[in-house]
Amino acid sequence: MKTTAFDWQPFLRRWSGEWSDSALEDETWTAEEAAARRDRWLGFPPASEERIVAMEQRLGIRMPPSYREFLAVSDGWQHAGGFVTLLAGTAEARWHNDESGLADMFEEYLDEDSGPDERRDAEIWRRGLQLDVESDATYVLLDPEDVDEDGEWAVYTWAGWRAAPPERFANFGEFMRDMHREFHSLRSASAEGEPDFVNDTTRELDALVEQALLDALRGDWERAEKALDEAKEYGRPRAAGLGDQIRRLLGRTYMVYFEGLVTDPRYAPELLPALVAEQAANSYRDDSTLMFHLRGAAEEVVALAYSTLEQARNGTYRYVAEGPYGEAVERARELARWGDTDGAWRTLMDALPLWQPLGPDHLAPVGWVADPLLGPLLTPERGAELLSVPKGGQLGEASSPPVALDPGGLAWLADPEGHADRTPYRFVLVEGVEPADLPRRLADGDTDGEDTTLDLPMTSHDARHRRNSGKREFSSYDDKALVAVGRGGPGWSFAFDHDPAPFAPQRFVSPAAAASEGTRAVVVWSGLRTWRGEPFFHLSVAQDGIEEYAFTYADGETHRTGQIPQALDPDRFFASEGAPLGEGAEVERALLEAVHGEFGAHLPRHALTNGRLHTFTTRSWTRPPGDGETYAVISMAWGPAES
Repeated sequence: MKTTAFDWQPFLRRWSGEWSDSALEDETWTAEEAAARRDRWLGFPPASEERIVAMEQRLGIRMPPSYREFLAVSDGWQHAGGFVTLLAGTAEARWHNDESGLADMFEEYLDEDSGPDERRDAEIWRRGLQLDVESDATYVLLDPEDVDEDGEWAVYTWAGWRAAPPERFANFGEFMRDMHREFHSLRSASAEGEPDFVNDTTRELDALVEQALLDALRGDWERAEKALDEAKEYGRPRAAGLGDQIRRLLGRTYMVYFEGLVTDPRYAPELLPALVAEQAANSYRDDSTLMFHLRGAAEEVVALAYSTLEQARNGTYRYVAEGPYGEAVERARELARWGDTDGAWRTLMDALPLWQPLGPDHLAPVGWVADPLLGPLLTPERGAELLSVPKGGQLGEASSPPVALDPGGLAWLADPEGHADRTPYRFVLVEGVEPADLPRRLADGDTDGEDTTLDLPMTSHDARHRRNSGKREFSSYDDKALVAVGRGGPGWSFAFDHDPAPFAPQRFVSPAAAASEGTRAVVVWSGLRTWRGEPFFHLSVAQDGIEEYAFTYADGETHRTGQIPQALDPDRFFASEGAPLGEGAEVERALLEAVHGEFGAHLPRHALTNGRLHTFTTRSWTRPPGDGETYAVISMAWGPAES
């Protein structure tokens, strides 16, 4: 399909006038530059059709439409962006023929796995038409073999000091528009004492930023993001800082620095946590680099940044907000603390229309992403939901549907994406008690240095690292589970072990009876998809300290005690000869659905896989060794190395 020709004349005239008006009096000018400033024209006289045809005959090929149309308005160009001083017209354009020797350099990086893009980066130096005449080590090439349906050639630019592969533009018109943006971006960053860079383009873009801010508050974040990205490319102040708030809530953490806003004391309490959270998550980063993004900040802002960084690293940062939204934040944190991440998210969303910005450049709450309990609630889909809700006093309707991450029930544990494929797990469900009461029921108290208090909320990985970092002795009979705790639906609490020890049915002691004092408790230990030996599954149910029924499938046999309800009868899941009635995952799913149907409890997938929960260590799930039984104890000690 034929594209509409670009109107070069007004575009180039505007660019020239902006360049002339932004020139400083004390700059040194060549005669050509002085004339360009005086005439407000960076170009040259137009090339006639005869002159363009003569160039094409010299080069042996017809020029692409957008470059031809440009030449008919200006036969060359001065100051294309910030690094090309003179761009070729009809007389200067020539085949590069690898004059730079860069083809060999790029070919050194090619191997059998190199794709078309990498091979093109090497080949364009031999076939490209060179347009840069004078530049700061910057090459501009038209590629006669990268042609679209309209006959346009792609433009490639490369500068060694940029440490990046060649940049591609769809055609010459796109390249020149980008050079105009580059000119604006460089001139917008005016040094102190220089006159402000103001013209029709900047005024239009600044109005676009204001409208984008209003659109974002109304929930039209996609339109706002597009407008802010355009203004950012032109270097407009505020555009990057506003756009970064959208990008961070969508989970795009790369190159998000809240430029121009994070050092403002009004916004620092909200934006600094989101900035330093990335620093804290990547321990290899040099903290001194944080100062680069805080250049120009007052001492109190710098001090706040480093104190927030320390809190983010040790898991003690706590997000606070003012007014009714702040009250909802506290309620949401308490819900997330015990695993109800969907409830926590709904609490935040329901209160979001009541949120008020800290200033005119604040378009959404952001600091909560650094909170160890609230941060894990974020997904890109939820970020889009938050951004689509009208807020800050604006009216409208949310454009993104509510996002729930917990499927409910227990069957998700049988899915590889729910719980790691082929990895056993175990859990205890206790009815009618709070999660904080579980250590009293399942732990040893002060025996062996353990107590009946909960650790601070943390990920399962961090909890295991914390427990094992100081451990010096390991016993083959010691099976003290490290469990995460929370609420498992109406009336139930859970204790969940992500990575249990190997299942030993002859020594296993179910914690159901001890946990059921004055109530009811359920224990499940599943390894139907395990890679650790033969598949197994255990279920036990106790009430008031007495085990009512249980069954264990292991080593191809099923052992049962008590009167098991029909819905949980192992004969429904395992054949009489011992084999599961179906694939491991299918049988596991059916068992978990039956347990959920019998007791109504569930486990929160998102909290267990992505969140932070309280943890504690239970008493051993195995009995002490009997007479004549042997076991191994491994002790480790560290001391100074011997010379």
